[in-house]
Amino acid sequence: MPRIEPIPWDDLSPEQRERMQAGLDAGAFTEAMPLQILAYADHDAAPDDGDRHPNYPRHLLGGRLLELVRIRSAQLGGCEPCSASRKVEGATEDADACLLNPALREDLTARERLALEFLERLSSDHRGIDDDFYRRLAGHFTTAEIVELGLTCAHTMGTHRFMHTLDLYDEKAPVIAYDPSQVGVAWGQRPAGPSPAAP
Repeated sequence: MPRIEPIPWDDLSPEQRERMQAGLDAGAFTEAMPLQILAYADHDAAPDDGDRHPNYPRHLLGGRLLELVRIRSAQLGGCEPCSASRKVEGATEDADACLLNPALREDLTARERLALEFLERLSSDHRGIDDDFYRRLAGHFTTAEIVELGLTCAHTMGTHRFMHTLDLYDEKAPVIAYDPSQVGVAWGQRPAGPSPAAP
């Protein structure tokens, strides 16, 4: 059984079951079980606590916690613009400084420290996240929050690493030159002619 027990099929909403079954029937999913875990995070609205993050306005987790995760992910992924930007009021320069070792930060809450530890471990040693770590998470987060935290960390890590590969501040000519015919089109839709990649 997975570390998070899937929501039983009959306890899913009719809409959730219909979506999952359609995916199974179409071959998009080989099994519904992972989706039954992700369904914990399905919710109509975020808490009305005034602590929302502009990138995640419907998120169950608070803005400052998500901002700390976002900034640390940017640091780990080498995304300089994201490391420097600030998106919520509670994430001040003081709060964001020295995130290299969150365990030593006395100003962070237990939830913030644990979320940052989860991000670090997911980034560097995801196979080392074990039963005991999930028990620790469950002591500070709801199951829905754990699912959202995991998905958020995975999304931000991938985005920051992708941004790093773009070498945003390099002064050489672009490897792929701007071509307006390349905007919003798939390979089969592109006009005939040379690729915009530099020789």
